[in-house]
Amino acid sequence: MRSSTLDIAEVAARSGLSVSALRYYEERGLIASSGRKGLRRQFAADVLERLALVAVGRDAGFTLDEIAGMFGPDGEPAIDRALLSTRADDLDRTIRRLTVLRDGLRHAAACPAPRHLDCPTFRRIMTRAMRPRPASR
Repeated sequence: MRSSTLDIAEVAARSGLSVSALRYYEERGLIASSGRKGLRRQFAADVLERLALVAVGRDAGFTLDEIAGMFGPDGEPAIDRALLSTRADDLDRTIRRLTVLRDGLRHAAACPAPRHLDCPTFRRIMTRAMRPRPASR
């Protein structure tokens, strides 16, 4: 029968995270070890699911503090759906901005203008780059 606990090296191998990252996540309260076996931290097998949720949160641009707040006192996910919707809207805006930038760069790369500064599309890219942006998180 397979043990329901994993040592830190197993968690690292299965999650793709370094042992130091796991220790940091534990220090930040994102995961919790269930004890030690010798010098090695032990984790319940469900830590992998929790780490997957942390990875999704990181990929979506949430801070570690925001991610920590997405878990209830019992350790179960307690995710604010309105917060997820707001983040999805932020991602839509970022995708639109990056798509315009990508298309402009592709145009500038193939533009027949003798100099990039002679290309109206490239000039629009430069103008957009100088616009004030919302404060980053």
